[in-house]
This record gives sequence, C-alpha cells and structure tokens, in this order.
Amino acid sequence: MTIKSKLIIGVSAAVISIGAWSIYEVTKVQASEEAAAQAPQAMPVKVSVINPKPVKLWENYSGHIVAVDQAEVRPQVTGRIVEIKFEDGQYVEKGDVLIVIDPRPFEAVLQQAEAALISAKTAEDFAVKEYERAQSLVKTDAISKSLFDERLNAKLNATALVKAAEASVSVAKLDLDYAYIKAPIAGTVSRAEITEGNLVQAGPNAPLLTSVVADERVYADFEVDERTYIEAKKNQKDGKADKVPVRLSIESTEHIAEGYIQSFDNRISSETGTIRARAIFDNKNKFLLPGMTVSVSMGKSIAGDAIMLTERAIGTNQDRKFVYVVDEQNIVKYREVKLGESVDGARLILSGLSKGDKVITEGLVRVRPEMPVSPQIQED
Repeated sequence: MTIKSKLIIGVSAAVISIGAWSIYEVTKVQASEEAAAQAPQAMPVKVSVINPKPVKLWENYSGHIVAVDQAEVRPQVTGRIVEIKFEDGQYVEKGDVLIVIDPRPFEAVLQQAEAALISAKTAEDFAVKEYERAQSLVKTDAISKSLFDERLNAKLNATALVKAAEASVSVAKLDLDYAYIKAPIAGTVSRAEITEGNLVQAGPNAPLLTSVVADERVYADFEVDERTYIEAKKNQKDGKADKVPVRLSIESTEHIAEGYIQSFDNRISSETGTIRARAIFDNKNKFLLPGMTVSVSMGKSIAGDAIMLTERAIGTNQDRKFVYVVDEQNIVKYREVKLGESVDGARLILSGLSKGDKVITEGLVRVRPEMPVSPQIQED
C-alpha cells in the first residue's frame, strides 16, 4: 500500500471517530434534558414554624342572666293612686317619682302635727318660766319644796310632750313623702301593675305596683365542676383572686360581652359535684335582660407554653389525626398528632409536634409523604 493510500485511510478514520464522538455527546445532552424534564418538580407549599407560647383555653357552660340590683315597688301608706308618672320600660334615676298616692290626707295630718308641736312648745316655754321662778323662790323659802317639785315635774313633762309632738311631725312628713312613691334604684322600670284610681294598702300584703331593674351591669350565673373551681382558686394571690375572663354569647344573635368572674358560691353540691359561679358584665346597650339564657365561656390558663395549630393543617386518617411536616431536605413527612381543645379556629396539640417543626398549613390534598416541596414560611 502506498503512503498516499495510508494517509487517506488515517484521515477517514479520524473523521469517523470525531463524528461518532459528536453524536454521543449530543445524545448524552438530550438524555439529560429528558431526564430533567421527567424529574418531579418541588411543589411550593405554605408552612408554619411551630413556636409554643402561653395559651388561654375556654370552657363552655350554660347560664342565665341575673340583675345586679332589682327592687319591687310597693306602697308604704294607704291611699288612692292619683297619678302614674312613668312610661312602661322607661329608664329612671334613683329618687324619681313613679306613682303618686293622694297626698291630701297626709298633708292634713302633717298640719295637725305641726299645730300640736307649736302648742307643746308654748306649754314648754310656760313650764320653763314657772320652774325658773320657783328656783329663785325656793331659795328664800317663799314657796314650799313640794311646789318646787311640781314646777320641775311640769317642765320635764312639757319637754317630753314637745319631743312627742316633734316625732309626730316627723311621722307625718314621712307618710307624706311615702305618698310620692320614688324609684329606689336607677334602672329600667316595668309596667304599672295597678293603675290610677285604685285604692292600695300598706302592710305585709301590700300589692306590687311596679319594679325597677338596674341594667348598666348584669350577672351571669352558671355552674362549674369541682376541677375548674380548684384551678381558678389556684390563681389566687395574697388571698385575692385574679380576674378570670369570661365571654358571653347568645345563640340567636352575634352579641358577645366580655366580663370576669365575680364570685363562687360557698359550697359544692354533693348531688352534682358542681359549684355556682357568678360573672359580671357591662350592659351599656341594655341588651341583656334578667332571666335570659346565655352561653358562658370561662377562660383558663394551662401550665407552661402550648402548641396551637390551625385546623386547616390537620388531616384525618380513619380515627387518627395527622399533619404533614417538612424535614431539613424539604421532604414531606407524615406525623400523627393528639389534639386538645379548640380555640378560635386553632387546636391545641397535646403530642406529635415540637418547637421548630415546619408544618404544612394549606393544600393537604395535593401533598403526599416523601415528596419534595418548596416551603414558604407563613407568618403567624
């Protein structure tokens, strides 16, 4: 073979080798791109980082509204009603005149008592002067000792009659004042149970004229179990109980009031194992009425910090509850949890999670264990 032929064959072999290498590299790049296209993409998910903190839980009870102050209005003198000075359901101040009983008989009695008082004082003045004369005469034996004693006795008797007359005037004034029946407390007055023209009598069987209920504040009475009572008493400091917060709501409305525990009863019922509790609430809009049935939520603090998690992050697997957490490699992990009470759309986590865990809070139906994700931290 000639040198020329050998050269041609060498060049041809080199060209073929270069072409084969180029085809291999192109194929390798295409395979890498196809593999990258087929690899699962990390799905973005929202996560919440667990950070235990103090939590106040709420326990619900059924209760009813009780007036802080209420008074029944009954006549304290006998007479005929001549005037009703209030409208049904009107707000009245303490001392406002509600009903007038004919005052004329009481005015006449007062005038008689005042006249009797004037007469008694006149008699007393005369008796005092006679006594003073007797004092000067008895020193010179101008009068007998017995006459002096009579003058002294007359003076003392006259003074006693003045005091009796003054007492009669006071009673007459009091009866006249009772003829103008006044509101004993400030609050909302009920309807007039007895109308004008009717004769009413004082005494043990005096009829109910109306009633007044103070409604600036109200009580809510309810019963709690012994354990709840003990926990509340543990919060006492120096013999004074911290104000245990209480929420009040009415089923048929969205009305909610904020208050606190006013007191507990002095004994636990041996039949039910409960104790009566009383909470107090402001009632400035006059919405809450005595006798109204309400739902009462009593706040209680738990020992140490607690983990609260939105209910959206909690899944159900038959009778078990679980969450999805994201590990350090951003891989989804299945985690069973034990739940506690619900508070404002969040659940207390009793076990299964710890501080720093990243829990997926949304889109649980799109997530599966062991899949890669791209976590996006959600601020609390």
